[in-house]
Amino acid sequence: MRVVVTRPQADGERTAAALEALGHEVLVAPLMRIEPVVVDLAGTWSAIAVTSANALQAIGAAADKMKTLPVFAVGERSAETARLAGFAEVSSANGDVKDLVRLIAARAVGTKASLLYLAGEDRAGDFIAQLAAHGIDAKMKVVYHTVAELFPPVLAAALEAGDVDAVLHFSRRSAELFVEGARVSGVAGPAEDVRHLCLSAQVAEPLAGASRIAVAVRPEEVALIALLRAQPA
Repeated sequence: MRVVVTRPQADGERTAAALEALGHEVLVAPLMRIEPVVVDLAGTWSAIAVTSANALQAIGAAADKMKTLPVFAVGERSAETARLAGFAEVSSANGDVKDLVRLIAARAVGTKASLLYLAGEDRAGDFIAQLAAHGIDAKMKVVYHTVAELFPPVLAAALEAGDVDAVLHFSRRSAELFVEGARVSGVAGPAEDVRHLCLSAQVAEPLAGASRIAVAVRPEEVALIALLRAQPA
């Protein structure tokens, strides 16, 4: 199939390689980029929690001073990023934020020091409040934010020409940017007609006007790519 990936460049290229290995034709069209935020991470922490691989990539060398801390990651991608950064004790929830909360609640019994949540500027839900409901004290540090990119002319041209079979959406923010960019570029109609494959129901919300939307059974790349094998609605 002719598939569009709108993730930031590095992640988009990695996803494209996986898709091309399956025989798909891929257009990597980043709609945003990730920029680190300078922040003081000093303190006494019991563990680190991450809901995105971008968080660990954003802190760079600062991770060297925290590698003895356990890391709780939302999924295998963020867990693998932690391992590659040198963290030895890494646990993956293999799911979404609710699964991560359950994992931490099960492992953090009796912890006195606060948990450090490395977050992005745009977040879905109140992770800190969910942890607090389980008696876990956590502090959030915003370590990266996303910056919107211009809607790529090559993407607008492909949509207008009918050369797109499906678009993969990995975040609510990128889905919002897709809808807005298509509208501004004058291709809102063609953009709504293609298949939209989304990592979660929350990611799919900005695409409500589209005629064909599918949501992955699990919020992970493998499950999202698997939707391409399903017959279009």
